[in-house]
Amino acid sequence: MRRKCLRLGAALIVALSASGCIPQDSRPESYRPQDYPSQDNPPERYEPRRIDEDVRTVPAPPPAWQSRAVSPDARTIGDSTYVVQSGDTLRHVADITGSGSEAIARANGLAAPFTIRAGQRLVIPAGRYHLVRTGETGIAIARAYGVDWGRIITANDLSEPYVLRVGMRVLIPGGSAAGGASTAAERAAAFRLDIDDIVTGSQPAIAEHQRPARPAQSASQPVSPFTPVADPTSLRGGFAWPVRGRIVARFGPGATGEKFNGIKIAVPTGTPITAAADGVVAYAGSEISTLGGLVIIKHGDGWTSVYGHASQLLVQRGQAVKRGQKIALSGDSGFADRPEVHFELRKGRTPIDPLAELPR
Repeated sequence: MRRKCLRLGAALIVALSASGCIPQDSRPESYRPQDYPSQDNPPERYEPRRIDEDVRTVPAPPPAWQSRAVSPDARTIGDSTYVVQSGDTLRHVADITGSGSEAIARANGLAAPFTIRAGQRLVIPAGRYHLVRTGETGIAIARAYGVDWGRIITANDLSEPYVLRVGMRVLIPGGSAAGGASTAAERAAAFRLDIDDIVTGSQPAIAEHQRPARPAQSASQPVSPFTPVADPTSLRGGFAWPVRGRIVARFGPGATGEKFNGIKIAVPTGTPITAAADGVVAYAGSEISTLGGLVIIKHGDGWTSVYGHASQLLVQRGQAVKRGQKIALSGDSGFADRPEVHFELRKGRTPIDPLAELPR
């Protein structure tokens, strides 16, 4: 029913509210965007708001793709060749030509450590290249150009962990997913965030000699949205159930042919949702309207877990969590059909049936 409501458009917002459909801006008070100080003057500490004796929720900073705007000032260049001079590096050639060093390496069949020699003639591939600045994320870059982030991943042959480097030139694919949108506001409005975007494009760019920050040990000590955070290197142990309840939707094709990337578990509102394994929170927010309150955790070895329809969020991006730790309370936020938990497991960019990984 809610999916049908969604298709009615902006003209029926009042009707949606009356019928129980939750538009993107009609989010529970507990996780509406909160004010966050500037990068230059971050707070020493966030004071959590008390909910009851055991549960606390903390005002969350905005995600980096909202905090650090991207200027769509990509430079377009044509195909050319470059003769390597003494002392040149691949990065220097990229700076001179306006192309990306990774794109030049691919065009010329260069492998790490990308050694070039004086007199060598390099093919410089044509394209539209965006120079990555401090704090920019893949999502913010995609929004700025109105291009799907997955297309940028493919065009640049990016691989896990998909972290961009400051000074890197990213090839922006031709065409626009924004349907001809020309202004920054139109392009941002046309961009539709999904789970894959958050998993692969939410980390801020890292400087050449910068090391990712260590995960925070609690929600009251948040990591700045401008700071890259170290992901776990390996999954520790297997996965545990995030809640215990009745499975009301299963992984795979649905009745109408759509593919469902996880499972849904019916539980009473306010049921604690726990981390399926040790990991680091990659996202805690409510920007994907269909899933409402949402937590995404990275576990290492390419594994990611996803928890949706929460009524309250108890963790923040960059926070280390342990298997069995409370991360949220269940609810019916987003387009839930009942109080339930949406749960996914992903290996890289591929959704995996959770029932194949959870204990019987």
